[in-house]
Amino acid sequence: MERDLMKKLAAWKDSPERKPLLLTGVRQCGKTYLLKEFGDRYFEDTAYFSFEGNKGLSSVFDYDLDPQRILKELGSTVRGKEIIPGRTLLIFDEIQACPNAVTSLKYFCEGMRNLHIVCAGSLLGVSVKRDGISFPVGKVDRLQMYPMTFAEFLCADGGKALLDGAGRLEIKSELPELYRAPLEKSLKYYYIVGGMPEVVKAWADTHDFEKVSELQDTILADYGSDFAKHAPKTDIPKLGWIWDSIPKQLAKDNNKFVFSHVKEGKRSNELEDALEWLTDAGLVHRLEMVSNPQLPLSFYANSTFFKVYMADVGLLRRKSGLSHKTILEEPELYQSFKGALTENYVLNELLAQGRHPYFWRSGNTAELDFLLENEDRVIPIEAKANINTRAKSYQQFCIKYRPPLGFKFSMKNVGDHRIEETLTYSIPLYLIWKLGQYLEE
Repeated sequence: MERDLMKKLAAWKDSPERKPLLLTGVRQCGKTYLLKEFGDRYFEDTAYFSFEGNKGLSSVFDYDLDPQRILKELGSTVRGKEIIPGRTLLIFDEIQACPNAVTSLKYFCEGMRNLHIVCAGSLLGVSVKRDGISFPVGKVDRLQMYPMTFAEFLCADGGKALLDGAGRLEIKSELPELYRAPLEKSLKYYYIVGGMPEVVKAWADTHDFEKVSELQDTILADYGSDFAKHAPKTDIPKLGWIWDSIPKQLAKDNNKFVFSHVKEGKRSNELEDALEWLTDAGLVHRLEMVSNPQLPLSFYANSTFFKVYMADVGLLRRKSGLSHKTILEEPELYQSFKGALTENYVLNELLAQGRHPYFWRSGNTAELDFLLENEDRVIPIEAKANINTRAKSYQQFCIKYRPPLGFKFSMKNVGDHRIEETLTYSIPLYLIWKLGQYLEE
């Protein structure tokens, strides 16, 4: 299954300023598969080492952190085959399990720049804080990986021709019915399946909803096991409470995350560390509020007022207990949660593009789903689950702040109109992957 990050890996390979590369992301989002595929495509040889439960491998880094010695031992003693800089891709998987290996990247950067070394870490953020790992600041390149986007899912499910055809259309051109109907159907499938590669592959192979749900249940159970294995013992029950509360909090009309709604009698200072653990593990994303949309947005963000979303829309669907039939048939009773699912989907798509949004609120009178910072512009975004794109808060924002550009994501066809000085593009939810083209235009 093709991943967009492969292009960035290829660019890293040929960069004269290349440093050891650290690929991070939530567990089971496809990091190991991608790095092995990268080695198969672009190198004569791939040397793969995983530190998960491998104390013998970790002991190679106990004596000293000399890259020449480490490379020789890994090749001759551990692997039985020489590792040749420039020809071999060296992969360190689950590197957070060996703190000394993380520290060694500094010395590989300084003393062996001709070696292509890539590392994957699922819980690195957690481990750095928990274990006090000496992180090689400034000595590594970094890439963040997310579950498969809708575009990647579409290609994996046999829809590459749809993707290519929609991509060739001018950004102001309405999408013909030839594309709209299958893309709308595929988006519903994506809400059900999500972007975890194992689940996507099973769906592409079988189109079996029960198989999809079984695999999602396994992944959710594995995440629960991670709580017990990697989190402080005092935080384990708190992690479960927060994890279970996310779908319920998203379903509220005002879906601000409220600690007191996690567990009766619990306060924020008792639960903050557990929420931070889930964030560091990549399992959840926090969307912070901005009430004064000035540049830079990060400076004006309110870190105490936020929403919490899950890293994968398919896992959110399964964890909430939502049937695949509900998404396909869209009964009236589903409309409220459909909005929450749509917001989660939009956030995941934006993050996968390297965009880090906020949301805007003006007292209790108006709320805008997303704000993006793009060069010297603040971009308002409204997300709607259906065709109706009337958005009072979006209009208020445009009248008050007069941004040059804004977007409405919905099931409505491509179009544009002006609100005061704001050129507003209507983009179907299944075309969010084209957002970069609109921003460049």
